[in-house]
Amino acid sequence: MGDQHYWFSLYRSTQQNRHLNQLDGTFSMWQSYLNGLLIAAGLIMAIGSQNAFVLAQGLRREHAAPVALLCIVCDVILVAAGVFGLASVLAANPTLLGVARWGGVIFLSWYGALALRRACSRQSLEQGAAVGVRSLRTVLLSALAVTLLNPHVYLDTVLLIGSLGAQQSVPGAYVAGAASASLIWFSALAAGAAWLAPWLARPATWRLLDAMIAVMMFSVAWQLIGSA
Repeated sequence: MGDQHYWFSLYRSTQQNRHLNQLDGTFSMWQSYLNGLLIAAGLIMAIGSQNAFVLAQGLRREHAAPVALLCIVCDVILVAAGVFGLASVLAANPTLLGVARWGGVIFLSWYGALALRRACSRQSLEQGAAVGVRSLRTVLLSALAVTLLNPHVYLDTVLLIGSLGAQQSVPGAYVAGAASASLIWFSALAAGAAWLAPWLARPATWRLLDAMIAVMMFSVAWQLIGSA
């Protein structure tokens, strides 16, 4: 009887530990996903040539969907390359991992401060930054140029998002979160451009977006400090 009780207790303890491990894994996955979503959203929502180009194509109703899809695919490839390429390097070098973590804290804090500064100033979207084009080939080539010839895309998408993603407990979920942010944002710009145009043309709208970006960046920076 005593042996049966022992084995039953051992079985129950094993099941409880397995359940706790599953819960912990689920929590880590969602935390990594949300980190990717917030960081990527904070970076891609800022006013820039890529956003202006996608919005302009949406306003003209000129190949807006292919342009948005191209931007999303580029973002996913660059983020994945940064995350999984840097993940192996950081895993083999704890010192470099610490440097990446504190470098991320500094950059996120600086980026959040810039967003907060923009939120306190007058700023609007320059729709004239994009050039009107007709053929699908020309539009896609222009979108590629706007995306890949911008040096900030490699700093933000590959180095910053990639190095932060390499530190996550579930890097794949982090990439999925970043991809979700890109999908939601560029789809909204392309599909809702005509409806969003009056709203996005207001400086107050971009000040609000910048304030949200600042909160996102400071929140993730604080989380990185807590994990040090």
